[in-house]
Amino acid sequence: MGIKRIAINTGGGDAPGLNAVIRAATLAAINHGWECYGLRDGFNGIFFPERYEDGGSVRLTRDRVRGIAHLGGTILGTTNRGNPLKYPLHMPDGTVKEIDRSDEIIEYFAKKQIDALISIGGDGSLTIAHALAKKGLRVVGVPKTIDNDLDKTFTTFGFDTAVAFATECLDRLHTTAESHQRLMVVEMMGRYAGWIALHSGISGGAHAILLPEIPFDLDIVAEKIRQRDEYGRGYSLVVVAEGARVIDGQLSVLAAAEVGQAERLGGIGEQVARALSKKTGKDTRTVVLGHLVRGGSPTSFDRLAALRFGAAAVRALADGQSNVMVSLAHPNVQYVPLEQVAGRMKAVPLDSDTLMTGRDMGISFGD
Repeated sequence: MGIKRIAINTGGGDAPGLNAVIRAATLAAINHGWECYGLRDGFNGIFFPERYEDGGSVRLTRDRVRGIAHLGGTILGTTNRGNPLKYPLHMPDGTVKEIDRSDEIIEYFAKKQIDALISIGGDGSLTIAHALAKKGLRVVGVPKTIDNDLDKTFTTFGFDTAVAFATECLDRLHTTAESHQRLMVVEMMGRYAGWIALHSGISGGAHAILLPEIPFDLDIVAEKIRQRDEYGRGYSLVVVAEGARVIDGQLSVLAAAEVGQAERLGGIGEQVARALSKKTGKDTRTVVLGHLVRGGSPTSFDRLAALRFGAAAVRALADGQSNVMVSLAHPNVQYVPLEQVAGRMKAVPLDSDTLMTGRDMGISFGD
């Protein structure tokens, strides 16, 4: 059956490049003669249309997407709460239970005569997309996460921008750390994967990098710092991924998982800083980059990747594809079944060439 209308939504955490995907997908759809609509705040525009002046969706036209490719964030809004497969429902007695609201999405698409969905998001969003596809909705996923932890794609858009900003921050911290002969501990986003910490840490000249994939021994890190002091290099930079943990230790969790929301990691940087200060006697400071790495304009690499993904998603629908994700198999874009992506995380391989480069350069990984 031919396509006349499609919808686009963005889910999960924001990432530089979302607007570029929206622009490319919209223009490609219009050039196919299709109408294109944007859903507000993930699927909230469907569930709560009364909250929005436009009824929860907006017609995407050439004018509406003009000049947005370089902008950070998303013009459609996003949310990492309210998974429609496990939607939190507050009961009269104060308890919260999870319900499946995915049928409401299928009914909405049928009522509005929208033929397909382009779902832009990370693992959670693509897991939802896969479930909707199994219910009969035509869906193409676009891989988005600054964490770069989605399987079956060379990279996700947003990652390069996050690494570039984090690297610039490390460049700046070198100068102040060296001026005061301090130890700087820098905590990076990334959840359970260490891609941002690894790539920015090596690029930014960190002296130790602590990753979720390699449980660390702080005595080994402290010895690396003492060696630098002996060499006459009285300062050190230690990069810590938010999901890193000491050997036989636990993850540092700021907020436990709740109904409808995953646990929130953080605090490991301060823990590492306190311990290393005691072990080395050095004046130590902690810097948490946090959401700073999410914001801002996408780099040219991310912008081009996002534009390519958006156009490829429309191309996939035009080719009759569904239940697939557009993937960067460098240098080309290909289609990967969502079932090979949903629920799977791409961690840093221990034999990664990038990781081995760090080891060859003498960077400590705490092991």
